[in-house]
Amino acid sequence: MTQQTHETGSAAPTTATTATTATPTTGTAAGAPAPRDMRAAPSPPLAEPRRLGEHRVWPRTFHDRLTAPLPGLKALARFAREGAVRPGPEGLADVSRLPYEPGPLPRVGPRTLAVTWAGHASWVVRVGGLTVLTDPVWSRRILGTPARITPVGVTWEDLPRVDAVVISHNHYDHLDAPTLRRLPRDTPVFVPAGLGRWFRRREFTRITELDWWEGAELSGVRFDFVPAHHWSKRTLTDTCHSLWGGWVLTAPDGQRLYFAGDTGYGHWFSRIGRRYPGIDLALMPIGAYDPRWWLSDVHCDPEEAVQATLDLGARRMAPMHWGTFILSAEPVLEPLTRVRAAWEKAGLDGDRLWDLPVGASRVLD
Repeated sequence: MTQQTHETGSAAPTTATTATTATPTTGTAAGAPAPRDMRAAPSPPLAEPRRLGEHRVWPRTFHDRLTAPLPGLKALARFAREGAVRPGPEGLADVSRLPYEPGPLPRVGPRTLAVTWAGHASWVVRVGGLTVLTDPVWSRRILGTPARITPVGVTWEDLPRVDAVVISHNHYDHLDAPTLRRLPRDTPVFVPAGLGRWFRRREFTRITELDWWEGAELSGVRFDFVPAHHWSKRTLTDTCHSLWGGWVLTAPDGQRLYFAGDTGYGHWFSRIGRRYPGIDLALMPIGAYDPRWWLSDVHCDPEEAVQATLDLGARRMAPMHWGTFILSAEPVLEPLTRVRAAWEKAGLDGDRLWDLPVGASRVLD
């Protein structure tokens, strides 16, 4: 299908032809970090930050942003016929072996980048002196899935003051109303275009909606919303009525983190890497990929996640979106074993794969 790339800041919109599955490109292995003053300039330059809480009017639908068609009747019929959406008994046998090692949150300063994996796509990110939650889901159960197979890695009571929340899209495993009700309503939230009304109905007062390639700043930290190969839907009537994507967080000293949210593999990763060079850490989804014919457009498998990290030019990768909720048919421990094998096969330094247990933390030295 053909779509607009929506790259704000370009001289004129360009047209890109995208396929259901993009051909992987060869990236540069993420070795030792380059000095800050040696990093390449963004291409094209970043857009000027939008005003926090700016009221904006959005189109009713974002179907034109899809990089692959949504499943049609033929695909739905096949899915109903085959029906493999959960692992069999053998695939569930390793639930007790899933890595779960909760610990205290690290002490951090204003120049520290640290992450703690709470499970699924929920992270406690410490960047530029801020504490940021990504897609916070602290509930035991979400709509349409069995209960969590690992507990939340960080108890809510142990969280420091939350300075901001970023949301990737509105699917229930990424946008959890019971968790968000725990937050003060004046917590700054950064959300995709079209999702602000959901937060306004729940009386949040500091909502910043962004389109792809747009950014805003909070206390010197820049929050940029970037494309993803995914879609949005929360009810029977709101398919693609709000946007979907990932986030790039950049501290005042240049430390940079990419949170992919939920995405398939494709051309956006290399474009994000050019626009935001020098990503120190990529939080990448590696699970919910089987059956591949059904999920390849919207979820990376472990090998694609490693390739996407190379495309981004990121120095480190932390896997997520696995080992928490059973959303698909692959064995529960398979994403971890496959991502480790793919990382080694790519010739990347093992200590740059932050394959954290749920509840564990890492600090960027």
